[in-house]
Amino acid sequence: MTAPPPLARALDLAPHPEGGWFRRTWATGPTLQPAGYPGPRVSATAIHYVLAPGEESRWHRVRSDELWCWHRGPALSLWLGGDGEHPVEADAIVLGARVEDGQAPHALVPGGVWQRAAPEPGADAEVLVTCVVSPGFDEDDFTLA
Repeated sequence: MTAPPPLARALDLAPHPEGGWFRRTWATGPTLQPAGYPGPRVSATAIHYVLAPGEESRWHRVRSDELWCWHRGPALSLWLGGDGEHPVEADAIVLGARVEDGQAPHALVPGGVWQRAAPEPGADAEVLVTCVVSPGFDEDDFTLA
């Protein structure tokens, strides 16, 4: 495991199993038992997530909807790989500050859809996003490809 990049150290982030660095920053108090879930979940959770230049997240999926909100750094490509048994490469949604050029400040990954992310090629700084999951994230709902 490599040492955390400066932004991950400043935010006290830990290595994420999919790649990059994270820390849960919020979870709602109310819990619910969503249909199709194996147990109760908090209604929503949020994490800070950092990818350094050259890092990327591996294909993974989460049972719940996940909203990616870009905060700072280079643009971030977010690929959605469908909801089949295995991910299928598709065009990326680009999150970033240049909304006039088609970048988005946030993007939704529907529950059960494969996803992966990486900073734009040639990035020279870390990218910081917040990921909000509803119903809230639970490790039982996370699958790596």
